[in-house]
Amino acid sequence: MDPIRLLIVDDHSLFRESLGRLLDATPDLRVAAQCATTAEALEALSRLDVDVILLDYDLGTEAGMNLLQQLGQNTVTAKVLMVTAGLSDELALSVMESGAAGIFLKHSSPAQLITAIRQIAAGETWLDKLALQGLVSGRRSRIGACASAHPLTPKQSAVLRGILDGLANKEIAWKLDMSESSVKSVIQELFRKAGVRTRSQLVRIAIEKHTADWLTTRPED
Repeated sequence: MDPIRLLIVDDHSLFRESLGRLLDATPDLRVAAQCATTAEALEALSRLDVDVILLDYDLGTEAGMNLLQQLGQNTVTAKVLMVTAGLSDELALSVMESGAAGIFLKHSSPAQLITAIRQIAAGETWLDKLALQGLVSGRRSRIGACASAHPLTPKQSAVLRGILDGLANKEIAWKLDMSESSVKSVIQELFRKAGVRTRSQLVRIAIEKHTADWLTTRPED
Protein backbone atom coordinates (compact mmCIF):
# COMPACT_ATOMS: atom_id res chain seq x y z
CA MET A 1 0.00 0.00 0.00
CA ASP A 2 1.28 3.47 -0.88
CA PRO A 3 2.13 5.76 2.05
CA ILE A 4 -0.16 8.63 2.98
CA ARG A 5 1.35 11.78 1.45
CA LEU A 6 1.41 14.81 3.72
CA LEU A 7 1.85 18.55 3.36
CA ILE A 8 2.75 20.42 6.55
CA VAL A 9 1.82 24.12 6.62
CA ASP A 10 3.08 25.89 9.76
CA ASP A 11 5.02 29.15 10.16
CA HIS A 12 7.09 27.88 13.11
CA SER A 13 10.07 26.20 11.48
CA LEU A 14 11.19 24.26 14.58
CA PHE A 15 7.74 22.72 15.10
CA ARG A 16 7.30 22.09 11.37
CA GLU A 17 10.65 20.35 10.94
CA SER A 18 10.32 18.32 14.14
CA LEU A 19 6.86 17.19 13.08
CA GLY A 20 8.18 16.31 9.64
CA ARG A 21 10.88 14.06 11.09
CA LEU A 22 8.38 12.36 13.38
CA LEU A 23 5.92 11.63 10.59
CA ASP A 24 8.58 10.54 8.09
CA ALA A 25 9.70 7.93 10.63
CA THR A 26 6.24 6.35 10.47
CA PRO A 27 6.23 3.63 7.76
CA ASP A 28 2.85 4.42 6.20
CA LEU A 29 3.33 8.21 6.17
CA ARG A 30 5.49 10.39 3.92
CA VAL A 31 5.97 14.16 4.14
CA ALA A 32 5.81 15.45 0.56
CA ALA A 33 6.59 19.08 1.48
CA GLN A 34 6.74 21.61 4.29
CA CYS A 35 5.53 25.20 3.89
CA ALA A 36 5.29 28.34 6.01
CA THR A 37 2.74 30.37 4.02
CA THR A 38 -0.44 30.00 1.98
CA ALA A 39 1.43 30.95 -1.20
CA GLU A 40 4.06 28.26 -0.63
CA ALA A 41 1.36 25.69 0.08
CA LEU A 42 -0.57 26.48 -3.09
CA GLU A 43 2.62 26.27 -5.14
CA ALA A 44 3.46 22.88 -3.60
CA LEU A 45 -0.05 21.59 -4.24
CA SER A 46 0.19 22.62 -7.89
CA ARG A 47 3.02 20.15 -8.46
CA LEU A 48 2.61 17.46 -5.79
CA ASP A 49 0.05 14.77 -5.07
CA VAL A 50 -0.98 15.15 -1.44
CA ASP A 51 -3.51 13.15 0.59
CA VAL A 52 -3.66 15.12 3.85
CA ILE A 53 -2.70 18.73 4.64
CA LEU A 54 -1.70 19.49 8.24
CA LEU A 55 -2.60 23.16 8.46
CA ASP A 56 -1.88 25.49 11.36
CA TYR A 57 -4.66 28.01 11.95
CA ASP A 58 -2.28 30.83 12.89
CA LEU A 59 0.34 31.36 10.16
CA GLY A 60 1.79 34.52 11.66
CA THR A 61 0.72 37.33 9.36
CA GLU A 62 -2.13 35.30 7.87
CA ALA A 63 -4.71 32.75 8.95
CA GLY A 64 -4.76 29.15 7.80
CA MET A 65 -8.45 29.68 7.08
CA ASN A 66 -7.41 31.61 3.96
CA LEU A 67 -5.79 28.51 2.50
CA LEU A 68 -8.73 26.34 3.53
CA GLN A 69 -11.16 28.63 1.73
CA GLN A 70 -8.98 28.79 -1.40
CA LEU A 71 -8.78 25.01 -1.51
CA GLY A 72 -12.56 24.90 -1.49
CA GLN A 73 -12.58 27.00 -4.66
CA ASN A 74 -10.07 24.78 -6.47
CA THR A 75 -9.97 21.13 -7.47
CA VAL A 76 -7.60 20.07 -4.70
CA THR A 77 -8.70 16.69 -3.34
CA ALA A 78 -6.39 16.63 -0.32
CA LYS A 79 -8.15 16.54 3.03
CA VAL A 80 -7.30 19.18 5.63
CA LEU A 81 -6.57 18.54 9.30
CA MET A 82 -6.41 21.86 11.15
CA VAL A 83 -3.59 21.62 13.70
CA THR A 84 -3.85 24.36 16.28
CA ALA A 85 -3.14 25.36 19.86
CA GLY A 86 -6.82 26.20 20.27
CA LEU A 87 -9.85 27.80 18.62
CA SER A 88 -12.92 29.61 19.85
CA ASP A 89 -16.25 27.83 19.44
CA GLU A 90 -17.22 30.01 16.49
CA LEU A 91 -13.84 29.55 14.76
CA ALA A 92 -14.00 25.78 15.22
CA LEU A 93 -17.40 25.81 13.59
CA SER A 94 -16.17 28.00 10.72
CA VAL A 95 -13.19 25.71 10.13
CA MET A 96 -15.41 22.65 9.72
CA GLU A 97 -17.96 24.52 7.62
CA SER A 98 -15.14 25.64 5.32
CA GLY A 99 -14.27 22.06 4.49
CA ALA A 100 -11.74 20.83 7.06
CA ALA A 101 -11.92 17.11 7.79
CA GLY A 102 -10.91 17.61 11.40
CA ILE A 103 -9.37 19.72 14.15
CA PHE A 104 -6.34 18.49 16.10
CA LEU A 105 -5.07 20.29 19.19
CA LYS A 106 -1.29 20.61 19.52
CA HIS A 107 -1.22 19.54 23.15
CA SER A 108 -2.38 16.05 22.11
CA SER A 109 0.08 13.18 21.71
CA PRO A 110 2.03 12.26 18.54
CA ALA A 111 0.29 8.87 18.56
CA GLN A 112 -3.09 10.59 18.44
CA LEU A 113 -1.92 12.73 15.53
CA ILE A 114 -0.88 9.67 13.54
CA THR A 115 -4.27 8.08 14.28
CA ALA A 116 -6.03 11.28 13.18
CA ILE A 117 -4.07 11.38 9.90
CA ARG A 118 -4.91 7.77 9.09
CA GLN A 119 -8.57 8.29 9.94
CA ILE A 120 -8.86 11.38 7.76
CA ALA A 121 -6.99 9.74 4.88
CA ALA A 122 -9.58 6.94 5.08
CA GLY A 123 -12.36 9.47 4.51
CA GLU A 124 -13.50 9.97 8.08
CA THR A 125 -13.47 12.91 10.49
CA TRP A 126 -11.25 13.68 13.46
CA LEU A 127 -12.33 15.93 16.30
CA ASP A 128 -10.50 16.25 19.59
CA LYS A 129 -12.96 16.04 22.49
CA LEU A 130 -12.50 19.73 23.35
CA ALA A 131 -12.82 20.73 19.69
CA LEU A 132 -15.98 18.67 19.42
CA GLN A 133 -17.48 20.33 22.48
CA GLY A 134 -16.59 23.74 21.02
CA LEU A 135 -18.19 22.78 17.73
CA VAL A 136 -21.42 21.80 19.41
CA SER A 137 -21.38 24.99 21.51
CA GLY A 138 -20.78 27.09 18.41
CA ARG A 139 -23.75 25.50 16.68
CA ARG A 140 -25.99 25.92 19.69
CA SER A 141 -25.08 29.59 20.03
CA ARG A 142 -26.14 30.17 16.43
CA ILE A 143 -29.47 28.45 16.51
CA GLY A 144 -30.49 29.72 19.96
CA ALA A 145 -33.81 28.38 21.15
CA CYS A 146 -35.03 26.29 18.25
CA ALA A 147 -38.62 25.11 18.15
CA SER A 148 -38.28 22.31 15.58
CA ALA A 149 -39.50 18.83 16.39
CA HIS A 150 -36.99 16.40 17.90
CA PRO A 151 -36.59 13.34 15.62
CA LEU A 152 -34.70 11.23 18.19
CA THR A 153 -36.12 9.19 21.01
CA PRO A 154 -34.91 10.20 24.50
CA LYS A 155 -32.67 7.12 24.58
CA GLN A 156 -31.16 7.88 21.15
CA SER A 157 -30.61 11.48 22.17
CA ALA A 158 -28.87 10.46 25.40
CA VAL A 159 -26.57 8.01 23.61
CA LEU A 160 -25.72 10.60 20.94
CA ARG A 161 -24.81 13.10 23.63
CA GLY A 162 -22.53 10.51 25.19
CA ILE A 163 -20.80 10.05 21.83
CA LEU A 164 -20.44 13.81 21.44
CA ASP A 165 -18.86 13.94 24.90
CA GLY A 166 -16.22 11.49 23.69
CA LEU A 167 -17.41 8.59 25.86
CA ALA A 168 -16.78 4.95 24.97
CA ASN A 169 -19.73 2.53 24.76
CA LYS A 170 -18.96 1.14 28.22
CA GLU A 171 -18.90 4.64 29.72
CA ILE A 172 -22.19 5.56 28.03
CA ALA A 173 -23.75 2.35 29.35
CA TRP A 174 -22.63 3.13 32.90
CA LYS A 175 -23.78 6.75 32.71
CA LEU A 176 -27.24 5.84 31.35
CA ASP A 177 -27.67 2.65 33.41
CA MET A 178 -27.93 0.55 30.24
CA SER A 179 -26.20 -2.62 29.10
CA GLU A 180 -23.35 -2.17 26.66
CA SER A 181 -25.22 -4.28 24.09
CA SER A 182 -28.20 -1.90 24.37
CA VAL A 183 -25.91 1.06 23.75
CA LYS A 184 -24.50 -0.65 20.65
CA SER A 185 -28.04 -1.31 19.43
CA VAL A 186 -29.00 2.35 19.85
CA ILE A 187 -25.85 3.44 18.02
CA GLN A 188 -26.84 1.21 15.09
CA GLU A 189 -30.24 2.94 15.10
CA LEU A 190 -28.46 6.29 14.95
CA PHE A 191 -26.27 5.05 12.09
CA ARG A 192 -29.37 4.05 10.11
CA LYS A 193 -31.13 7.33 10.87
CA ALA A 194 -28.09 9.37 9.80
CA GLY A 195 -27.27 7.12 6.83
CA VAL A 196 -23.70 6.50 7.99
CA ARG A 197 -21.48 3.56 8.93
CA THR A 198 -18.99 4.95 11.44
CA ARG A 199 -18.99 6.87 14.71
CA SER A 200 -17.02 9.80 13.28
CA GLN A 201 -19.40 10.09 10.31
CA LEU A 202 -22.32 10.15 12.74
CA VAL A 203 -20.71 13.01 14.67
CA ARG A 204 -20.18 15.03 11.53
CA ILE A 205 -23.70 14.50 10.21
CA ALA A 206 -25.20 15.32 13.61
CA ILE A 207 -23.27 18.58 13.84
CA GLU A 208 -23.47 19.71 10.22
CA LYS A 209 -27.04 18.76 9.33
CA HIS A 210 -29.05 18.09 12.45
CA THR A 211 -27.95 20.60 15.07
CA ALA A 212 -31.34 22.23 15.41
CA ASP A 213 -33.30 19.01 15.91
CA TRP A 214 -30.74 16.54 17.33
CA LEU A 215 -28.45 18.67 19.48
CA THR A 216 -30.71 21.29 20.98
CA THR A 217 -31.25 20.56 24.67
CA ARG A 218 -34.88 20.48 25.72
CA PRO A 219 -36.18 20.30 29.30
CA GLU A 220 -38.27 17.21 28.56
CA ASP A 221 -35.15 15.26 27.52
